[in-house]
Amino acid sequence: MSIRYLIIPVTSYQQNCSILICDKTNKAAIVDPGGDIDMILNRLDLENVEAEVILVTHAHLDHVGAVAELASRLSLPIEGPQIDDQFWIDIIPQQIEIFGFPHCEGFTPNRWLKDGDTVSVGEQTLQVIHCPGHTPGHIVFFDMGSKLAVVGDVIFKGSIGRTDFPKGNHATLINSIKNKLWSLGKDVKFIPGHGPMSTFGEEMKSNPYVGIE
Repeated sequence: MSIRYLIIPVTSYQQNCSILICDKTNKAAIVDPGGDIDMILNRLDLENVEAEVILVTHAHLDHVGAVAELASRLSLPIEGPQIDDQFWIDIIPQQIEIFGFPHCEGFTPNRWLKDGDTVSVGEQTLQVIHCPGHTPGHIVFFDMGSKLAVVGDVIFKGSIGRTDFPKGNHATLINSIKNKLWSLGKDVKFIPGHGPMSTFGEEMKSNPYVGIE
C-alpha cells in the first residue's frame, strides 16, 4: 500500500499544490492549496478521488490563499502548520496587500501540528517534521513507505527557502535541512513549494547552500 501524488502549479506564482492519494482507499489530502480552486477541484474529479483533509506546510499567502474557501466548500478539516506560524495567518490581510493576491479569508486550523505528530491520508500515515527557518512554524510531511517528503519552501532543487521575511532565520533553516531532512535518507524524493522535484541525495551532492559531498 502506498501513496501516489499529483502536483498542480497554481496562480501566477506557480507554487505547487500537492494532492496525496492513498491507493487503497482513493482518499486524498490537499497540501498547500494556494489558489486556483477550480483547477484543484477539476483535478480531483478527473482522478476520481475524495479529498478528506487539507494539510498546510506554512502560512505564507501563496501557499494558503485557497485554504479557507476550499475547506468551506468541501467541509474539510485543516491540519497544520505548527502554531508559531499563527502570526502569518493573523496578517493575511496585510499579506494580500504585499503580494498582490486576490482577497481571501483567514482560517484557524482544526489541528495545529508539532514535531513528531502524524497525519492520515486514507489508510496511510505521514510523519510531521518541524523544520523552522523559512517561517518559524514550517513543517514537512514525510511518507516513509513511499520515501516521499512534501517540504514546502524549506528546500528546492538547487536552492533553499528565503529567510528575509519576518521571523525567518537562515542558520535555523540550514539546521533544519541538515539535521532533520538529511537523516531521512538520500533516496527520499521531495515535492518543493515551487519548481521541480529532486531527491535529498542529489541536493546533498549539488545544492550550493547545503551540499555536503
